[in-house]
Amino acid sequence: MTSDQEFNRRMLRTVLTVAAVGVLIATAWAARDALMLIYVSSLIAMGFSPLVGLIERPSVRQRGGHVPRLLAILAVYLAIIGAFVLVGLLIVPALIEQATALWERLPQHFNDFQYVLIHYKLTTRPVTLQEAVQNAPAGSGGNAVATVLAALSSVMGGVLGLITIVILSFYLLIEGDRLMQYATRFVPTPQRAQVSVAAREAVEKVSAWLRAQLTLAGVMGAFAAIGLALLRVPYFYVVALIAAVGETIPVLGPIIAGVTAVLVSLSVSPRLALTVAIYFTALHQFEANVLVPKIMERNVGVSPVAVMVALLIGASLWGFIGAVLAIPTVAILSVMVEQFSGVADTGPKRSVSGHHS
Repeated sequence: MTSDQEFNRRMLRTVLTVAAVGVLIATAWAARDALMLIYVSSLIAMGFSPLVGLIERPSVRQRGGHVPRLLAILAVYLAIIGAFVLVGLLIVPALIEQATALWERLPQHFNDFQYVLIHYKLTTRPVTLQEAVQNAPAGSGGNAVATVLAALSSVMGGVLGLITIVILSFYLLIEGDRLMQYATRFVPTPQRAQVSVAAREAVEKVSAWLRAQLTLAGVMGAFAAIGLALLRVPYFYVVALIAAVGETIPVLGPIIAGVTAVLVSLSVSPRLALTVAIYFTALHQFEANVLVPKIMERNVGVSPVAVMVALLIGASLWGFIGAVLAIPTVAILSVMVEQFSGVADTGPKRSVSGHHS
């Protein structure tokens, strides 16, 4: 009878454990959008945490005094906002002017592009924009109002999500140390030092990734703007902005920027389009072989194989956002694997040796 009771107790415990895990997975899936916002906010907080700590750190002249953490975080946020405002004052007026001109001349560029296709016998006759709209997939024209409302809803959701990320990352920067101390209470005492080391290394990796990503975007945007301006490509500000933003999208971003530049220059002449294609090819070869190894790989320390696998999985799960977050996620996972594998290898031999990795 005792063995039957023990079997029933174990069976009940197993069923309850499986049920709890199932409920936890279902809850996480239902709240996946909120969890993604929390994860992105956490990455931003981790990325700016070393800079906040540097500002907060007491200097020698202050003789032990230090900048309050809240003021250090506000200084970082104000510096970021100031940088965006400065870039906006320099770029946005010309960007709006060129984007407006591009929108006004879009039908003409559409026709010019079609005549190029006809000249090279890639199509038989020109198609007007009205015919293109009429030949669109069924249902897209009749639901114009619904499409506009859906687009507005998506934009509003994106704006609210961005505001949420900014506010949440701000509070995570303030409460990060307390949250870490609270989380380590649930870790067994022998592994707490190892977890603290892993957390610090993960913060350094994410911070290095963020710095590298911003540097790459700025460099590629500047090179694109200078090269396209010298080649006298129209709307080069718009294309350069696409190149800078596209640099944050691994693999696909540079391709999108290059194709956009070629299509815009094709409205001028096929020769200019060919020149722009050669320039962007050389530019991205320089990026892949010089900039990325020196800026990204050396700072983040993630192997190309791991990056490609992470990009495929991230893009399949979350599309654009998943591709952007693939590299920092792999960097965090690599730190966890290194730390836990070190514990597994050295733990049975000597309990103190796990701390030295």
